[in-house]
Amino acid sequence: MPALPESMKALRYSKPEHYGIVTVPLPKLRDNDVLIKVKACGVCGTDLHIHEGEFIAKFPLIPGHETVGVVAAVGKEVKGFTVGERVVADNSELCNECFYCRRGQLLLCEKFEAHGVTMDGGFAEYCAYPAGKVFKIHNLSDVDATLLEPASCAAHGLEKIAPKLGSSVLMFGAGPTGLVLSQMLRQNGGCNVVVAAPQGLKMELAKKLGAGDTYIELSRENPEAQFQKIKDEHPYGFDIVVEATGSPKILEDAINYVRRGGKLVVYGVYSAAARVSWPPSKIFGDEITILGSFSETYMFPAAIDYLDSGKVKVEGIVNKTFKLEQWGECLESMKNKSAIKAAIVFD
Repeated sequence: MPALPESMKALRYSKPEHYGIVTVPLPKLRDNDVLIKVKACGVCGTDLHIHEGEFIAKFPLIPGHETVGVVAAVGKEVKGFTVGERVVADNSELCNECFYCRRGQLLLCEKFEAHGVTMDGGFAEYCAYPAGKVFKIHNLSDVDATLLEPASCAAHGLEKIAPKLGSSVLMFGAGPTGLVLSQMLRQNGGCNVVVAAPQGLKMELAKKLGAGDTYIELSRENPEAQFQKIKDEHPYGFDIVVEATGSPKILEDAINYVRRGGKLVVYGVYSAAARVSWPPSKIFGDEITILGSFSETYMFPAAIDYLDSGKVKVEGIVNKTFKLEQWGECLESMKNKSAIKAAIVFD
């Protein structure tokens, strides 16, 4: 193996909203670890929540949970990887021993850990992951490959939704993971996918990628006319309604678009303080199923199959890239929504 440096540059939070560029030792390599030299690491809405101390973040922390790079070294028990191979990493680590893991509900692991969230991640020059969580890629660019982690979450959502053939779908939001899930739904039972999102960059990209069959551009000031149009054109509602904006207000109203016997998918990332109110009689009488879809386990192979083959298109979703030292600018681009999705790039 080529000689490795003893230290690396990383973005490190001491506590919420307090960060800096630091020099730290390379991650210690466990026997079954693959050390990745990071080429790109995606930035998403979850990172904004982490910046503010929300989600399940633990500090101090090197964030970054969408890591793409090349193999730099492997632990002594690792087989099947060669230095220099292009790879992507699943950020989750599970205990396989707790109540939920022993029942096969791994995503609910009581000791759930995630690189970039509860343990150090990819906003650094190197990061180490268990070999079983590292996957080879071939066709995607480094920047586009940062979409594989969100796409694996979308694949998990697809499995939970389990759409029937011929399903009608309403997708609220045209963010990165919503754009991927919309395409997956179109290819797996969704015969009529309506994407409803504000006018602007994301909606234009949704059309370019072919994320939906129909597009409803919502006014940012007063979308009531567009909401009414959806109801008028779909008087029986939709089999599947996905709330992917993270807005409690839209989530609360989303139930009114669900067909009797349909499903409402809670798919956005919300503030811990957010609350919604739904009439129990409607859920009961209309037999509405409410689904939560959080993260993923073991869905990276499916995500790679869809994206690396080009069946799900992601080019253009990452529209801004930044160096590690530009983290403040990156955060601002996420807050002001000039970035559909951003990525930190190295080299």
